[in-house]
Amino acid sequence: MLNVEDVEDRDGVRLSWNVFPSSRIEATRTVVPIAALYNPLKYREDLPPVLYEPVACKPPCRAILNPYCQIDVRGKLWICPFCLQRNAFPPHYKDISNTNLPPELLPKYTTIEYTLSRPAQVPPTFLFVVDTCLDKEELKALCDAIVVSLSLIPPYALVGLITFGTMAQVHELGYAECSKSYVFRGGKEYTPKQIQDMLGLSPQNRAAPRPGQPMPQNYGAARFLMPVQQCEFQLTSLLETLTKDAWPVANDKRPLRCSGVALSVAIGLLESAFPNTGARIMLFAGGPATEGPGLVVSNELREPIRSHHDIDRDAVKHFKRASKFYEGLAKRAATNGHAVDLFAGCLDQIGLLEMKSLPNSTNGNIVLADSFATSIFKQAFLKMFAKAEDGHLQMGLNATFDVQCTKELKVSGMIGHAISVNKKSACVGETEIGIGGTSAWKVCALMPRTALAVYFEVVTPAGQPLQPGSRGLIQFVTHYQHASGQMRLRVTTLARNFAEGTSPSIGASFDQEAAAALMARVAVFKAEIDDSPDVLRWLDRMLIRLCQKFADYRKEDPSTFRLTDNFSIYPQFMFHLRRSQFLQVFNNSPDETAFYRHVLNEEDVNNSLIMIQPTLMSYTIDQPTPQPVLLDSMSIKPDVILLLDTFFHILIFHGETIAQWRKAGYQDQEGYENFKELLQLPVQDAQDLLVDRFPIPRYIVCDQGGSQARFLLSKLNPSTTHMSQGMYGTGAGGAAGQAIFTDDVSLQVFMEALKRLAVGAATQ
Repeated sequence: MLNVEDVEDRDGVRLSWNVFPSSRIEATRTVVPIAALYNPLKYREDLPPVLYEPVACKPPCRAILNPYCQIDVRGKLWICPFCLQRNAFPPHYKDISNTNLPPELLPKYTTIEYTLSRPAQVPPTFLFVVDTCLDKEELKALCDAIVVSLSLIPPYALVGLITFGTMAQVHELGYAECSKSYVFRGGKEYTPKQIQDMLGLSPQNRAAPRPGQPMPQNYGAARFLMPVQQCEFQLTSLLETLTKDAWPVANDKRPLRCSGVALSVAIGLLESAFPNTGARIMLFAGGPATEGPGLVVSNELREPIRSHHDIDRDAVKHFKRASKFYEGLAKRAATNGHAVDLFAGCLDQIGLLEMKSLPNSTNGNIVLADSFATSIFKQAFLKMFAKAEDGHLQMGLNATFDVQCTKELKVSGMIGHAISVNKKSACVGETEIGIGGTSAWKVCALMPRTALAVYFEVVTPAGQPLQPGSRGLIQFVTHYQHASGQMRLRVTTLARNFAEGTSPSIGASFDQEAAAALMARVAVFKAEIDDSPDVLRWLDRMLIRLCQKFADYRKEDPSTFRLTDNFSIYPQFMFHLRRSQFLQVFNNSPDETAFYRHVLNEEDVNNSLIMIQPTLMSYTIDQPTPQPVLLDSMSIKPDVILLLDTFFHILIFHGETIAQWRKAGYQDQEGYENFKELLQLPVQDAQDLLVDRFPIPRYIVCDQGGSQARFLLSKLNPSTTHMSQGMYGTGAGGAAGQAIFTDDVSLQVFMEALKRLAVGAATQ
């Protein structure tokens, strides 16, 4: 039996089904589509990149040589498993034999990475776009963090600086005599041509320097984007002397902030200087755009920034125009391979909902912090410049992601942060899920955690007998710019068996964790377009149909309903997904909803599941090791400490008795060492969780009955409510859980209803 975790470690991929239904009609009956969550930069120690070019099949197929190819060592031929064409091996493979095979034909190299021999491209580019409408302390904290990042960016990488407030200024780093900048009016919309002319970036000035070559001074874009080693002093002194925007702000007004113009100038500068090469635009905003194109809210404080309620009522003045403006910018940035990261340091919203297309189309990062002085912002920002063991930044830039499959399968689409490149290959299916109508996408930035969800359909008509041992093959090809400037190509090839629709092997191959993560992405994609109740109804229908197909039961008898182990937790995931912040916007601002949905579409299976169904650990004095407990109100007891991980929050919750003991200072008294240790254990475990998390979670410590406890209560299954009257009210040992005041149904009620509907029993 296939071990899904081993496959994930080796190939960075998890599939919803590991045996495929043999025909289109059987595939629709399995309800959850065949889909893969693929991590193109999955790190493997035993996978050093090979230093030669890949061997590809003849056009139009162009699949890459892989372990599933049939080879004829005597005839020096190989047969492509995707299109069945015969191909000759290139001359340098002349010594090939059954005992001397190149790595890409060995079974363990289902994933392989090639270093391509093209000349080094332009080094990675980082353009900082800094908001100066900040308080003095805020601006200093932000500039200090950027100065620290300069020591983490490779010396050959290019950096640039744009600052904005009432006006946007592009700073000329190549001018050492004094600080010099080009100023753009904040209230005016500039065309790409106007930006190029004003900055003197006409096409003849465009030649980009190669790494290692001297940078000609005052020459085209080289004045604004310079290698760190040449401009570090100039840029550091610029940042250290940066002052708050000088434009006066009345007490009843917001500062004039032209975020839209600043982004437009940044994208205009990069697309003319370095089209189609890897770069990142990092926007640091301390509030919403209140001036010029992309305006989110006016500068009158009496006009509040829009809420979900306003959007539902269509009472949003600037929303459509601003969204359209940022979508236009996002398309230009994504087409040229430039990622846009958004860092918000603000207690209120900054208009992330309107700007979400920028990070969503370019796979940029979003970090929401209350202020630029917080550790949440500083740690998340500096974590972006983490280095791999080879000393290079852990990021790929300007990638193209291509999917190939055998004729029985077609690609329905992809859900992730990318744009379509409209590749109409033979693999493109008619059904569209996510970004469809293509078999290749542009992903401007790849991080080690980036996971792309690809959905497939089976197209074999019913009634065609299966060849014994027939397999469906899928190949993922990712072409990207490595942080060292080299071009890399990573190829992952998968093969899975087909089975007749009645075969038990299909049900046995279901990966409920991967399926929950993949269905959550479809639900969120639908929620962006449809009304929330419609999405919940769709999720319910899909769950009922899946249970009808794969559960054991006698018709109209809910008490006989049984799910096998590999389906048993799936309904629970769906229950928590329905209640999650991805589909329920209540209690979250539109910016927060956009942020949560963005992060879900970025992460692998494990992290997606923590977001959907948070983990809860319980610490008690009489048990030396923490125990996982149900995400249920029954788990709240006076004498326990709980550690909740929702991915976005890490919360330590002290039960009533524990909190009283702590306030009485028992932990500092002799003889209470075990209590002191109990208080420290969850804190240490929380620190371990924080280490490799991005974005950095909010860390909360609270007591039972305290206001912060709401973060825990909102995630728990309300099996004990103010309505339950002891139905589930007493737990093991007669200890009652805490009552939660809610009208939500509990998991128990949800499961009873699911059983009733799945077995077709008449509702009572």
